[in-house]
Amino acid sequence: MLSLPEAARSMAEIVYTPVIALVKTLWKYLGLEFTIEGEANIPRSGAAIMAINHVGYLDFAIAGTAALPADRFVRFMAKREIFDHPVAGPLMRGMKHISVDRSNGAPSFSTALKALRAGEIIGVFPEATISKSFELKDMKSGVIRLAQESGAPILPTIVWGSQRIWTKGLPRNFSRAKTPIAISVGKPIRVERDSAIEGSLEILRHHMSELLSNAQNDYPDSPIGQRWAPARLGGTAPTPEMVELESQKRKEI
Repeated sequence: MLSLPEAARSMAEIVYTPVIALVKTLWKYLGLEFTIEGEANIPRSGAAIMAINHVGYLDFAIAGTAALPADRFVRFMAKREIFDHPVAGPLMRGMKHISVDRSNGAPSFSTALKALRAGEIIGVFPEATISKSFELKDMKSGVIRLAQESGAPILPTIVWGSQRIWTKGLPRNFSRAKTPIAISVGKPIRVERDSAIEGSLEILRHHMSELLSNAQNDYPDSPIGQRWAPARLGGTAPTPEMVELESQKRKEI
């Protein structure tokens, strides 16, 4: 007889499996051309925390694709509003993804911790929201605290190219454009329980920045003059400073 955690995991996989089939069909329809590096860093068993940058609305599904060769399903932490959607909500709950209430993060932290202690892989977006500049933003400390409490390693993970399909403030592009998509999973980072949170967060940021820079440098399409590319690379996306200024203006209204 299955234990309660095993039964819950089994039920989640019943929902997860057909959703993956649908996602793979979508990727095929869009003609996405995937390049995945570091997939061997994803453990075939045991807990891990995927810390993923956030440039587009499909990042969770794309990052989850990298775990499939290891025969692993990722349980993502996602904002509560997605779970309130009449279609997406039941699917998210069925796959045992974790609802995050940004005004009260304690329940979602506890749920994620339980999943990690049960040997699951949890997907976290430390930046919390999509980066309009397509550069790494400031990161929240929750990912470090999860690693400290659970003992699970952090897998720095980068997605690049997804912003060309669907991102904040730009029209969706579901044309069959054979868009290159890069996913890079770095080597596991262990965080000691007594490590300084800010220092550990800076180490994670360094690894993610390095992976992002490599993905951008190796990307086959030129960023020059492209709205999906950071200003630093010759693209026309707003700089981090411009995004911050816009945010401050909105707060003043």
